[in-house]
Amino acid sequence: MSIEDIQIMHLKPSGTRQYNMHGWIAHINNNPIGHVHMLLESNKRLKFLDAWVDEEYRRQGIYRQLWEERWRYVRQNFDGWTAYAWSKPASLPLLLEKGFTKGDTITYAENNISQPLIFVSC
Repeated sequence: MSIEDIQIMHLKPSGTRQYNMHGWIAHINNNPIGHVHMLLESNKRLKFLDAWVDEEYRRQGIYRQLWEERWRYVRQNFDGWTAYAWSKPASLPLLLEKGFTKGDTITYAENNISQPLIFVSC
């Protein structure tokens, strides 16, 4: 399989989904190698959702191909809407290239809850 064999499939929302979500899947011979998603919100806003590219195919332009395919669809079908995304630092340059403006910075934080709960009787 080579990068030239990549095809992109657009998954449109079905009436049975809880969310009005579109997806684009990059595949080679029906083997998925990447995806991006988009959620249509009721207030004429498009939320660009998660993206994934298989480790074997990263740094080969797959994410950009998926992004461009979704962006073409958005430009053709959602004139006047607002698109937004939460971005990792590595993805931010593409958003800025497409005319997005950078908003506030957020930082991920986590806590591994491993201690047993202690209940105190009163």
